[in-house]
Amino acid sequence: MELAAFMIVDLVQIRRLGEQKFEENHKFRKYLKSRDHGDRRLRVVAQKVEEQIDCRQCGNCCREASAVVTARDVERLAKFIGMKPAQFLREYTDPSEEEGRVLKKTEAGCVFLVGNECSVYEARPHACEHFPHTVRGNGSIASRMWQFVDRTTYCPIVYNTIEAWKVETRFRG
Repeated sequence: MELAAFMIVDLVQIRRLGEQKFEENHKFRKYLKSRDHGDRRLRVVAQKVEEQIDCRQCGNCCREASAVVTARDVERLAKFIGMKPAQFLREYTDPSEEEGRVLKKTEAGCVFLVGNECSVYEARPHACEHFPHTVRGNGSIASRMWQFVDRTTYCPIVYNTIEAWKVETRFRG
């Protein structure tokens, strides 16, 4: 599959287009769930999009999404920063009813976001390492589609991947 040479990366445009295509993307989610399009094929498309967009230039996921942390993430981050896990939990995380334990957020986004980059990138949580989960994630792509619809409004990789998947699967919204 040949991807369009032009990827949309402007965050204002991504927000507008993601919101405009919200219903269409829900229909696409149902379309993917009702047919077998082969995860391998879709992952190849997603990988091609990821290779064309440097997410570290954006950092919008760190402003918009929450970062779930596991016990293993807490151990690794605490060691990276040079503190005990209990202190790290108190200073850098908050409980979330829906998600469990998440990294704290400031007005600028994730507590570790500096400009557009992660100040703990080498030790970042597993959820951050694999974000936006279009290539790697738990379960099939169709089973993860619920995550992607909202992410099309703030993540250039997700927006462009969804659009490429629509072409690849011959979706007619």
